[in-house]
Amino acid sequence: MPSNKSVSDAPITQFVNCRILKDHKLQWEDLWVREGKILNPEKLFFDEEGFADHKVDCEDNIIAPGFIDVQINGGYGIDFSQASSDIRGGVALVAKKILEHGVTSFCPTLVTSPPDIYHKVIPEVKAQDGGPEGAGVLGIHLEGPFISEEKRGAHPPKFLRTFKAGGVADLMETYGHLDNVAMVTLAPELANSAAAIRELSGRGIAVSLGHSMADVSQAEEAVQHGATFITHLFNAMLPFHHRDPGIVGLLTSDRVPPGRTVYYGMIADGIHTHPAALRIAHRANPAGLVLVTDAVMAMGLPPGRHTLGQQQIDIQGLHAYVLGTTTLSGSIATMDMCVRHFREASGCTVEAALEAASLHPAQMLGISHRKGTLEYGTDADFVVLDDTLTVRETYIAGQQVWRK
Repeated sequence: MPSNKSVSDAPITQFVNCRILKDHKLQWEDLWVREGKILNPEKLFFDEEGFADHKVDCEDNIIAPGFIDVQINGGYGIDFSQASSDIRGGVALVAKKILEHGVTSFCPTLVTSPPDIYHKVIPEVKAQDGGPEGAGVLGIHLEGPFISEEKRGAHPPKFLRTFKAGGVADLMETYGHLDNVAMVTLAPELANSAAAIRELSGRGIAVSLGHSMADVSQAEEAVQHGATFITHLFNAMLPFHHRDPGIVGLLTSDRVPPGRTVYYGMIADGIHTHPAALRIAHRANPAGLVLVTDAVMAMGLPPGRHTLGQQQIDIQGLHAYVLGTTTLSGSIATMDMCVRHFREASGCTVEAALEAASLHPAQMLGISHRKGTLEYGTDADFVVLDDTLTVRETYIAGQQVWRK
């Protein structure tokens, strides 16, 4: 409750009987929230002489930072790569639905598309805070079209592009503009890619390496130019070879600039990556692992034929294939499912599994000063989970936005 010394009249909520994820450990500690931010209780008690207006009993559950999905192509019948008549409404629908998976922020992802699709969709998907209406949008992830034809995966070959105009001009010609773009996945072996990487990273846009035939030295060069992420490690890249480990070699490279971490996305759905490969990556570079769903529009829909960008896909059980092929085309996994599978398959700690879906993506995007942690002063976006890591409640800015 505010006192005469209080810096704010806003109500204070105290979450009790909980283990909160802080300093990489689950700790029996209360969580205090005011005005959408995590509050330092010592300052509240000693400087303001205030106390809680409301108490929430968490019944011995876990409180972790809200999950952040930096690669999600759609879900519930919505495909972000389709220029529908209501693009914003489609993003809003997915944003609302993924609250139940513990996702509080995400990057709507567009796969390789023709320029007219980018020109229609990008201006409509604006970065915005989350709330009761849905998870926050951190910006768009543009996966393609500057990728390798050999490693295109489910991306349609006729829309692939190269940096023929020198890099920067190609970006603007293809995408129209880069407002609201948070990430771009490209293949670093393409001629003139260095200029594009420098331009994007100079604008604060995360550059990710993926759908690529790059060898390890090309990948290291890209990191020196500003690339910071690897799109779905092991998938759509050269397989690890002991004489040239390719992009995978970045996990243990000694040519990464000092003080920099190369983060890497993992689709821990039990299909895209063998558990042994998941364990190898995690043990080689635990601090860089970022869980992504790579979910397609069929997430949340029944088996059958659906659309991803310009391609038809076929959902069979938990597998999403390009129609008529055995090429995997994204996943239909949810983020909470990926957290649980990663924990089980890797044998990692509960803390490591939770941070791979929260702290690490926030660090990769350069927003860990406000998202991805429960540090004092950060946004009160968090998820309440039981010991099986099943989501019980989701909060954004300290407000409950979903409950099981």
